[in-house]
Amino acid sequence: VQLQASGGGLVQAGGSLRLSCAASGRTLSSYTMGWFRQAPGKEREFVASIRWTGGNTYYANSLKGRFTISRDNAKNTMYLQMNSLKPEDTAIYYCAARASGTFNYSSWGQGTQLTVSS
Repeated sequence: VQLQASGGGLVQAGGSLRLSCAASGRTLSSYTMGWFRQAPGKEREFVASIRWTGGNTYYANSLKGRFTISRDNAKNTMYLQMNSLKPEDTAIYYCAARASGTFNYSSWGQGTQLTVSS
């Protein structure tokens, strides 16, 4: 599956932004999709995931309440709505996909930069 992330940009602290991840190449019914981020000088970290069939969602504990993951089946697109943004949310955000029954995300998008100014 091919993934294309978009929607990043420069936002002031307290603002909101929605990232998109368009998927192509195969049906997503047997996939779990996820968002990850990597801040400068830090390791990549898990943000949220969603099971395409059923819509079960999971979040990094530190981000619950501010970030919301969702998907649009008709558009084969996943979203990450980010509210109350903080400068520490500044990172490159990646979308990824893993087939059901596997643990590793095998497909990755190219990343989209979010910068939150104070």
